[in-house]
Amino acid sequence: MPTPPTRPALRARWDARRAEVVAAAARVFAQRGYHATSIEDLIAATGLTRGGLYHYIDGKQELLIAVLDELMDPLLARCREIVAGPGTAEEHLRAVTRAWLAHVAAHRDHMVVFNQERRTLERDPAWAHIRAARRDFEALLGGILRRGIDEGAFAPADPQLALKALLGMGNHTAQWFAPDGRLDAEQIADGYCALLLDGIRARAR
Repeated sequence: MPTPPTRPALRARWDARRAEVVAAAARVFAQRGYHATSIEDLIAATGLTRGGLYHYIDGKQELLIAVLDELMDPLLARCREIVAGPGTAEEHLRAVTRAWLAHVAAHRDHMVVFNQERRTLERDPAWAHIRAARRDFEALLGGILRRGIDEGAFAPADPQLALKALLGMGNHTAQWFAPDGRLDAEQIADGYCALLLDGIRARAR
């Protein structure tokens, strides 16, 4: 990454402009695909000159890393705060799922890029820290499910399948979520938890 200014006021402006560059890159990557996006596309999306763009990033790959860091790092930090606090496993599951879906809704482009580039992330050594963050998030969710089983609150026939189902629902949400749609992010999160915890079989009246 290029060296940012050291003076606080200049650094604040530099950080804000770089955040705009990363957001623009996420939008273009989501629309065109990372590999199909050129530096010229990024210049057009950011409104910068080539030299101006390189004032904030070293290249396209660094932008992809920044997009994925913005997706994973804040989410993981927030969810760790939740599970470190008081609450039952069910309360933590609902709170983490709400935080997760709110983050997905606010970072739809980032999530689309993550899903598009998942195969690349699995193979390329450059993305080791992204893979580690993803594994940590999955382990956090898995830990909540295991605690619920230990508490007697959850009884999934296959805990690993339940975890994969929740991950699949959450990770796919960005593909269809609409900010002005019928359900907001919190309602979707609650619906996912209801599906996971209660299933879809009709209960005897």
